[in-house]
Amino acid sequence: MVLALSGIKVIDVSQVAAVPMAARHLGDFGADVIHVENPITGDSWRYYQAGQGPGNNGVPSKINYNWENYNRNKRSLSIDLTHPSGQEIIHRLVEKADVFVTNLRQFEMEKFKLGYNVLNRINPKIIYGSLSGYGKKGPDKDIPAYDITAFWARSGMCDMLTQPSLPNPGYRTAIGDNVAGLALAYGIMTALFHRERTGVGQEIDVSLLHAGMYQISYDVAGALVTDLDFRDWRDEPPGELSKRAFEANVPVTYFLRSKLMNPLAAGYYTKDNILLILMMLRPDPYWGRFCKAIGKPELANDSRFTLFNARAENRNLLISILDQLFSTKTAAEWEPLLRDIPHAPVRTIKQAINDPQAEANNFFVKYTHPEYGQIRMLANPVNLSKTPANVRRPAPAVGEHTVEILRENGFAYEQIEKLKELKIIK
Repeated sequence: MVLALSGIKVIDVSQVAAVPMAARHLGDFGADVIHVENPITGDSWRYYQAGQGPGNNGVPSKINYNWENYNRNKRSLSIDLTHPSGQEIIHRLVEKADVFVTNLRQFEMEKFKLGYNVLNRINPKIIYGSLSGYGKKGPDKDIPAYDITAFWARSGMCDMLTQPSLPNPGYRTAIGDNVAGLALAYGIMTALFHRERTGVGQEIDVSLLHAGMYQISYDVAGALVTDLDFRDWRDEPPGELSKRAFEANVPVTYFLRSKLMNPLAAGYYTKDNILLILMMLRPDPYWGRFCKAIGKPELANDSRFTLFNARAENRNLLISILDQLFSTKTAAEWEPLLRDIPHAPVRTIKQAINDPQAEANNFFVKYTHPEYGQIRMLANPVNLSKTPANVRRPAPAVGEHTVEILRENGFAYEQIEKLKELKIIK
């Protein structure tokens, strides 16, 4: 059977979910995908599922269904990218590759000599797909991110889906990663099509934050043109009823959270009642830094919490400590302290559309509408470096271009007038 991408070679230097899913899509259609992993630890996503190593998420199974779902149709190559010889192997592979995909942050790309400028010099036809948490520019371009922090919490999605007077809703693994991964695969396919015509390669840039805003673009578009938040126009219950409903439902939220084996991948309410989501999927390397950031350095050497298994065993105690601690400061006060820790406060849509990070990465586009004047809309979440998307015309009125299109396809004016008389066209 001939597959659509047969003969296309993809180098996949990524971990976890979004970029591996993008590469899996290419592999499903026949591309030869080489997934690069650390020779000692492998891809951490191998062990995220319950029943696999220290994994604790999802239904337990001896079958590593999570790994299969994100990495089928690939070959694995183990390389230590910190070593110059390992970097040289990637450079050799890129010489004959069509696509390179990664979720390395900007400073990591430079550190490992795997940035677009380096690989483009090696192979000018390379299609370079990069996926980040918050975009390539702006003050937050290098902070750690996961889909639950960037796509879910910071985009406005979590707040928008929160019912009045109820705690914020839960989240399921990799929902945002899957959307962003599909967007990246789409961008790669567009770039491959352009290269087929011109022979020119280019870079594709997708971010989890932009993909999250795209996913709720119906409401983001409304906020952009009205400057109203979702909660500004929806009906809210009376204040006292809201308070009672919230207090009644919080214990359920805490019960479900207490069943998590990793208290450093959970949500905690701040002094101003904002849910602050922590997402340390590999918590041991972060533990000392986290304790220092929250002003509790003594916890770092507390035997009840020093390692993953100890924290899992004593999770209810640790959750209780963190509950009390996070309630002592507002979300704004915690933000600078947690800057290097994977986290995000749940933000509203209005906060999201005024996020400096979104502005720095051109998430929005302005254009002139014949009826409304200048309006601002959400830009395409897939950014191509040499053939970027743009807005060439506003959404059309009914039948606005009927005559134009028919004339392009050989219809004479007399025929068009006859069709109008018969009311076949407008």
